Amino acid sequence: MTNSFKLHLYCCSLAMLLLLGACTNDNAPTEKDTAATQWLATWSTGPQLVEPHNMPPEPGLSNNTLRSIVRVTQGGDHIRLRFSNAFSSEPVTLQKVSIAQHRHAGEIDPQTARPVLFSGAEAITMAPGSEHVSDPLDFNLQAGSTVAINIYFAETSKDVTGHPGSRTTSYIAEGNQLNAADLSTQVTADRWYVVTGIEVQAPENAAAVVVLGDSITDGRGSGTNKQNRWPDIFAEKLRANANTQNIAVINQGIGGNCVTRACLGPSALDRFERDVLNQAGVKWLIIFEGINDIGQAKNAEDAEKIADALIAAYQSMINQAHAANIKVYGATLLPFATSFYDTPERLDAWRTVNSWIRNSGEFDAVIDFEAVMTDPEQPGLLRADGDTGDHLHPNENGYVIMGSAVDLTLFQ
Repeated sequence: MTNSFKLHLYCCSLAMLLLLGACTNDNAPTEKDTAATQWLATWSTGPQLVEPHNMPPEPGLSNNTLRSIVRVTQGGDHIRLRFSNAFSSEPVTLQKVSIAQHRHAGEIDPQTARPVLFSGAEAITMAPGSEHVSDPLDFNLQAGSTVAINIYFAETSKDVTGHPGSRTTSYIAEGNQLNAADLSTQVTADRWYVVTGIEVQAPENAAAVVVLGDSITDGRGSGTNKQNRWPDIFAEKLRANANTQNIAVINQGIGGNCVTRACLGPSALDRFERDVLNQAGVKWLIIFEGINDIGQAKNAEDAEKIADALIAAYQSMINQAHAANIKVYGATLLPFATSFYDTPERLDAWRTVNSWIRNSGEFDAVIDFEAVMTDPEQPGLLRADGDTGDHLHPNENGYVIMGSAVDLTLFQ
């Protein structure tokens, strides 16, 4: 091989390398392009048939605008929304829907309002018993922020699917006021109707923890519009920790709910698939429910049966969650001595259930809420500084104690 030919090959090879390099640099995907993403639930609530005394006040929802305020736990730039007509007996039509950044009370930033579409259309009619997910949309959703979901309805059902225990004010205005800057002076209701969830496209290392519970998780005793239920406190702790800042908290508490049978809302067993397994990105589950089952016991024999049924239900939910690669943490039930649930046989059932939660070894870990919320000098009684006064539900300080007691290393 002559020197001139070698030089020719070298030059050609060098040119090819430079060309390939130039092409690679021009088309190199950015970190944002290559980051794996998933849909992640960032806010959700358990829907139920709204009781008559919790129905929307006049002027009602039909042909009017509803503005619902919710606080998300994780953020992102790409979201989708969930709506439900699962418990209504008639169709419900959403004529137009939007989402916007929330400012204060019924006020939004209209410049941030974005339309929410369904298969490319503004309107959707939800048949009785149905649930729907919107098209994905671009929206600057900040972790820990509150947003306003605005719905302009056509005709709605005489019975409504919703979540009465929102502890958050919604606003109802006559006609189409979808993106009005301020609805604070309009009719209010401390309820959520029709809206049930927000999901965000999140990095692959993000995940969600679902809390399955009753009124104590739903926040009875917390402050309206303060977002200070114990899962809210827990979510703030997770976001403030570098090792857990990508974890969403999904509150699936329903006030008056039971585990093994329908009390208020479908039982925890019946809603388990919907509220836990079907939530996007779930990696952990906290089961903190059963006090309302125990509170229904009629006598000692009934209380013993209820304790056995609760234990069997926990085992069933653990098995289902483990089959879906979800870790399950059991939270001990709070004391309730001197409350309206207090009888000797019910307290015996409570002790039996909490003993199983602590000692069975079936849960992946235990969160001992009883230990942190019991009066140290009066076992079985809720601590005075965490009691609303009914000796069953914690107050705002109690929720701070509970939310702060959860060990974050369980979620790393």
